[in-house]
Amino acid sequence: MKILVIGGGGREHAICLALSKDESVTALHCAPGNPGIAGIAGVPGVAQTHPVDQLDPAAVTALARELAVDLVVVGPEAPLVAGVGDAVRAAGIACFGPSGAAAQLEGSKAFSKDVMAAAGVPTAESFVCATVEEGARALDAFGPTYVVKDDSLAAGKGVVVTDDREEALAHIRDCVTRPGGKVVVEAFLDGPEVSIFAITDGTTVLPLQAAQDFKRIGDGDAGLNTGGMGAYSPLDWAPEGLGAEVLERVLQPTVDELRRRGTPFVGLLYAGLALTSRGTRVVEFNARFGDPETQVVLPLLRTPLAGVLMRAATGTLADQEPLTWHDGAAVTVVLASHGYPVSSRSGDVIRGVRAAEMLSAPTGGSVTVYHAGTALDAEGALVTAGGRVLTVTGRARDLAGARKLAYAGIGEVTFDGAQHRTDIAAAALAGKVRAASEVEGA
Repeated sequence: MKILVIGGGGREHAICLALSKDESVTALHCAPGNPGIAGIAGVPGVAQTHPVDQLDPAAVTALARELAVDLVVVGPEAPLVAGVGDAVRAAGIACFGPSGAAAQLEGSKAFSKDVMAAAGVPTAESFVCATVEEGARALDAFGPTYVVKDDSLAAGKGVVVTDDREEALAHIRDCVTRPGGKVVVEAFLDGPEVSIFAITDGTTVLPLQAAQDFKRIGDGDAGLNTGGMGAYSPLDWAPEGLGAEVLERVLQPTVDELRRRGTPFVGLLYAGLALTSRGTRVVEFNARFGDPETQVVLPLLRTPLAGVLMRAATGTLADQEPLTWHDGAAVTVVLASHGYPVSSRSGDVIRGVRAAEMLSAPTGGSVTVYHAGTALDAEGALVTAGGRVLTVTGRARDLAGARKLAYAGIGEVTFDGAQHRTDIAAAALAGKVRAASEVEGA
């Protein structure tokens, strides 16, 4: 099987590495890729990264034809919303990734709320607002804690959760004053958040193992929202049967509703969930693998990935055998650049990646460094080239071992201005994470 992966971040590095270990893959390409992806060995073509405009459906399709691939896997959300999946499928090439219409599940918070209402999916009460005045009334209707979401794509940073009404109102003003701008103002959901991915062909839905990520820049969930500063999996503290409940009440109804509307969702449906005192509620949907959760979920997947993605892309997921998983746990920690998330500095030399990946545990644990925002300078040195630069994943027989390895790896990697959280998975390891219903006895 010849595969082309679209994207160039840590998520795509994780996808490519998983695909490279699948014996059915005979060639693996990535566009535009990154230095880490280019360094994957063992599969013909894997070192071939290709410059391409990810948002140009015609350009992506032309590259897929030129490479004569059997499957295109679209990583980021923006190309999906731009219709890359539609163009690739129209050319007769199998594509793992939803149509532009179905990707509006992530592209528009208002559309997502409408789908959930029609499907009976539990989520927060909300108002869609197109003016500052509407937004202000919505804030007062719910009261603090205020939750304001940019209706459009914002790379994981379009959400403000605050007790400060003026801060919430300022975010509303920033969003609605743009042409066509809207916000969703919604009730605050208590309880811990979890992420559950599901692979679907538009009818059959196959959930993956749950993960938890950390959005805020600082320890203790302090500071600004980011694209994600770390994650871990599995969630030993999660309620028994969570996956089955989410499949029945969230994932399957959503996929069924989109198919009923004539916009079947083919690809990766990501449910961000809050385990509240009133039960499980959807915080958001995404139309692609999450980043950095992919960097802990895929290393634990034992089932070869390529065949699963191809079955989803070709409408035969019902034929897929049940997924199998490796024992143990994985923890990933993001190394971000100077100034992130407000800004990011590029060109700082990165050292220690190889030393980090040489680390292991006596019990067989390992460290993998996924490239997210990296590049090679004119001298061939690895340098920073984005906000989130690397994700360092430790995998071991238990969460404590995985966390220890991840942070040992972080300790080996250096670049000027590097920043990371020191508390990824710490609360779970200390037994301090529980669903709100368990805490309150609901």
